[in-house]
Amino acid sequence: MNADLATDVLVVGGGLGGVAATLAALEAGRRVVLVEEYDWLGGQLTSQGVPVDEHPWIEEMGATRRYRRLRDGIRAYYRAHFPLTEAARREPLLNPGAGTVSKLCSEPRVGTAVITGMLAPWLSAGRLQLVKPAVAIGAEVDGDVVTSVRVRRLDGGDELSIGAAYVLDATETGDLLPLTGTEYVTGFESRHETGEPSAPEEAQPDNWQALSVCFAVDHVDGDHTIDEPEQYRKWRAVAPEFWWGPLLGLVSPHPRTLEAAPRTFVPNTDEDPLSIDADQSKDPGDLNLWIYRRIAARKLFEPGFYDSDITLVNWPSIDYFEAPVVNQPADVAAARLRDARQLSLSMLYWLQTEAPRPDGGTGWPGLRLRPEVMGTVDGLAQAPYHRESRRIRALTTVTENDVSMAVRGGAGARRFHDSVGIGMYRIDLHPSTGGDNYIDVPSCPFQIPLGALIPQRMRNLLPANKNIGTTHITNGCYRLHPVEWNIGEAAGALAATCIEDGVEPREVHKDPARLARFQESLVQQGIELSWPEGVVGY
Repeated sequence: MNADLATDVLVVGGGLGGVAATLAALEAGRRVVLVEEYDWLGGQLTSQGVPVDEHPWIEEMGATRRYRRLRDGIRAYYRAHFPLTEAARREPLLNPGAGTVSKLCSEPRVGTAVITGMLAPWLSAGRLQLVKPAVAIGAEVDGDVVTSVRVRRLDGGDELSIGAAYVLDATETGDLLPLTGTEYVTGFESRHETGEPSAPEEAQPDNWQALSVCFAVDHVDGDHTIDEPEQYRKWRAVAPEFWWGPLLGLVSPHPRTLEAAPRTFVPNTDEDPLSIDADQSKDPGDLNLWIYRRIAARKLFEPGFYDSDITLVNWPSIDYFEAPVVNQPADVAAARLRDARQLSLSMLYWLQTEAPRPDGGTGWPGLRLRPEVMGTVDGLAQAPYHRESRRIRALTTVTENDVSMAVRGGAGARRFHDSVGIGMYRIDLHPSTGGDNYIDVPSCPFQIPLGALIPQRMRNLLPANKNIGTTHITNGCYRLHPVEWNIGEAAGALAATCIEDGVEPREVHKDPARLARFQESLVQQGIELSWPEGVVGY
């Protein structure tokens, strides 16, 4: 193996799964090289701008110890650096944005700062090397073993070949899978293959969930209307058959009922932010768009510190489901991502110029893009929010039949003997490139089986993001922030264990004694392997 860098564990992708995998491997005594495409580490939480989507029990259970360090760190950062009101400072479960989507809505820059702090000691010790911005462009493979990954720096630096005992694919769309020849699946599997009642009769590999390009806005005095986007007229005319009106608007399907759901949008409402109860089991909270994904509630801070609330736009109207982006030729993918960005800008322009106001007027020209909040020049998120990835063909594939409440009933989710973590979210599929409407149905609190993290053939490549052995349907509940983090932790810990013991992942999986020792080590690290009795899904 001729490589420019050599390490124990190579993690490609610095999202939540990649960061968690890196921490788990480092804390187990391994050396790590972490490769990330964007300026900010943290993926969904930061470069994509999406506040954490979590289950309602998150403050008590259903998260790993390291994930709690991240959440606690975000709250501590606000207390240390922001001028909170005394009432907000005293609130133990501070929700800085007081959004209804989550019990912890925060600005992406804060998440980045906390993650940077978590990794800082390892960088100083020289046990972690961070290569960013950079992307993987190739790989050397010897049979079933990845010997090195070739990386291109995006800042003009030289290409690097990085060799490692274990290679973890923590990219948002499973980019290492085609580069390494790892078997994978895309889109919607057939009912024949998975046995899922909601699957189609024939596979639809180009049927992907919508992606979104998020952005942050506030509302202040003055006219901050952007120039009319190049594709505004195109997007203004789009009215999907199942949408109950134009795509650019405040009416769209209710994800759970598919009936018309009129949303409200009024900036800087006067409710008490400390009264917000973010609990999606009671109410998805998405009908008031200003509050839904608000990431800074001005009333939680000293008067005058914020001129306005800041809200994160990740709404149905910016879901790009016109055509697939992943697994496409580079020029096609680039053009479609540009279309997705134009859709987001078009929604902003519509809000500024045409959105109905309670006073009978139209448009909110005081809406202002906040590029400094997103860490970009144009105000859009650094990275698109991909809800779906290429997925490995794994030893175990989690299907709808394993987690759906409609299928499982009172039995709860399938119990996996090889659990390496737990999670919970509804099966939440956004409109897709195949013309599907929302699929948003109840699921049971579930486990993450080790078999879903082990490819059927490859011996030293592990998934550490949304690319595990799920289906198009179950990806809808395994793709959220705390689950991705848990997946990454388990993958990083597995790689470290295999190096330490001189075994391979499938040996850990098939040997009951090794599996039990590995699971016990996860428990010692603060990873929960099962839900307590009596926790019921929604």
